[in-house]
Amino acid sequence: MRIQDIREMFPALSGKVYGKPLVYFDNAATAQRLKTVVDKMDSLALGVNANIHRAVHKLAADATEEYESTRDVVREYINAASREEIIFTSGTTASINLVAFSLGEILVGEGDEIIVSEEEHHSNIVPWQMLCQRKGAKLKVLGVDDEGHLKIEELESLISERTKLFAVAHISNVLGIVNPIKQIVNICHSKGCPVLVDGAQGIVHERVDVQDLDCDFYAFSGHKIYAATGTGVLYGKKKWLEQMVPYQGGGEMISTVKFSGTTYAPLPGKFEAGTQNINATPTLKPAIEFLKLLRDSELQGELSSVKEYVERSFASLRMTKVYGVPRGTETKIPLYSFCVEGAHHEDLALILDKMGIAVRSGQMCAEPIMDRFGVTGMVRVSLAPYNTMEEAEYFFKSLEKAISMLV
Repeated sequence: MRIQDIREMFPALSGKVYGKPLVYFDNAATAQRLKTVVDKMDSLALGVNANIHRAVHKLAADATEEYESTRDVVREYINAASREEIIFTSGTTASINLVAFSLGEILVGEGDEIIVSEEEHHSNIVPWQMLCQRKGAKLKVLGVDDEGHLKIEELESLISERTKLFAVAHISNVLGIVNPIKQIVNICHSKGCPVLVDGAQGIVHERVDVQDLDCDFYAFSGHKIYAATGTGVLYGKKKWLEQMVPYQGGGEMISTVKFSGTTYAPLPGKFEAGTQNINATPTLKPAIEFLKLLRDSELQGELSSVKEYVERSFASLRMTKVYGVPRGTETKIPLYSFCVEGAHHEDLALILDKMGIAVRSGQMCAEPIMDRFGVTGMVRVSLAPYNTMEEAEYFFKSLEKAISMLV
């Protein structure tokens, strides 16, 4: 399998922007849609459009099977111990908010502590701030060094007997370095502290085995892995999910409802109130099948060549600083956030857009890490397996032109 074979699976990639071929380098924000994903959505919306878990008619049974078989596919892909540990949500943000509320209600009290890292996305900061405000708890922060590495050596001393959870990204959406999650989990568990992993970028670039990682929670979004928007997963160890109170009330999350009191459904239904995203959630199945295709060795070799070219080119680019520098055996995904001396990040992104190149600019929903490095924003280039060497070469020619226009 080659990159060109992959590109043919994504109709949007043949599009043009301002008369120029689209070069889509904003994959960390959202990936393009697979044709098989669009086909799955269409077939469900037009042919099997019925509510799940309720009626006995054929359409409802078929819709339920599509939805619940997706849970089995996800369970197998991330190696969860049971299907009951897979909760469907609208995305990583919803998954983290679910834990912040439901676990917070049973675990966190006044004077307790939650730890997050300095490199987190707002979605893995704000829900914990809200929890701390509700409960009178304290938010503590694990810092990042000058090269963009978590200060893991400080984690153990940061954890106290009042620490109730550490929430950390598998891979920062700004820095792109794969964090040592197993080491982090071992440190936290040795101190009796559970760990939630924001896997929005991790699920895209790593082979995630939640039992091997031993994390207590792992959250990710469908739209990052080529599935439909509005889809997501929360993995949680059953021992936690069984203790947690429901996040939302309504249909399907109940066992019995009486004015004298309500009892809740067993897992996973307890956390899936109301009508679910029945036409979109099953698109996780073709998306995961695609992720398995990416393991092809010939394709991996081609992708590595593109990544190496990008890194060499950034290293030789004048007046440019890339944030997040791997060291030793660390892995960095093909995600590069950078600043150009004397050029505003928005200006660079606007000029690149006119050349047909889509990049991200601004704070990347991670304002604290921008403050850490003393910048108001960055430009981010994030590649997917459908991005070619020709696109990378065109990008650097265009970036050099943009720099010469601004500096």
